[in-house]
Amino acid sequence: MASTETTTGTGEPGTAEAGGLGSVEAGLDALETTATGRPPLRETLLNKVLPPVVAVVLILVVWQALITLRIVDDPTRLPSPHAVWEEFRQAWLKGTLLGYIWTSVSRGLLGFFFALLIGTPLGLLVARVKFVRAALHPILSGLQSLPSVAWVPPAVIWLGLNNSMMYAVILLGAVPSIANGLVSGVDQVPPLFLRAGRTMGATGLKGTWHVTLPAAMPGYVAGLKQGWAFSWRSLMAAEIIASFPDLGVGLGQLLENGRNASDMAMVFEGILLILFVGIAIDLLIFSPLERWVLRSRGLLVRN
Repeated sequence: MASTETTTGTGEPGTAEAGGLGSVEAGLDALETTATGRPPLRETLLNKVLPPVVAVVLILVVWQALITLRIVDDPTRLPSPHAVWEEFRQAWLKGTLLGYIWTSVSRGLLGFFFALLIGTPLGLLVARVKFVRAALHPILSGLQSLPSVAWVPPAVIWLGLNNSMMYAVILLGAVPSIANGLVSGVDQVPPLFLRAGRTMGATGLKGTWHVTLPAAMPGYVAGLKQGWAFSWRSLMAAEIIASFPDLGVGLGQLLENGRNASDMAMVFEGILLILFVGIAIDLLIFSPLERWVLRSRGLLVRN
């Protein structure tokens, strides 16, 4: 009877299969190494730094061209980049620039922290308890679509012109997004993970902490990111509408001061600072967190 073993030139059986498997394993190892390696500095500069720099330069060129060519020649409608830069310079020399930023950022981060403490357990409760989901999930979805500015008048009436009103508006804007993001993440957890966790004794709070939350992390991080966006928008709306000297001058108040004074350079200063803080928070907090979640799941692959 003919032999079914695979032989090589040396007459040793199974060497071809072993060599083939070894090649596959080596290829997978190389792929993993390539995916997780840190990109060179030159590649980072070309792919990550250069595109936004070029975009900013183009915006400034178009902006200045509108002024130079007199397409928009009314400074009360569109100030020149130089006028806005002078506004920034004067605020820096007076020592007020960082104060504007810190007043709003400190409120926004503290309010978001409170929203995180409330929205996370609320999201888990809605995701895991059927009666609570049926009762609260439609309400949370409706609140998420409600403009944050709508909460400012009742918050002022209930709490007055103080920081508590600001935090209340932030909570009402951010909690629904955080809770709904966690609910979506939990809904996407494979049932096999939950059964495996129960088999190994991970039930109740233990199962939630060690199985449900880690598996739902992508949806949860997306909810956090959206929750911060709603927090920041809610705070700006509150600062613009409910301005009061005792509250200090934040970025929203700066924007409103520019409007009251018909000073478009100050208005643009406020807009650019609001944009800058939003981009900085995303780059420093949420983008690294998102990359960590993707990398931990093998989803962050360099091309």
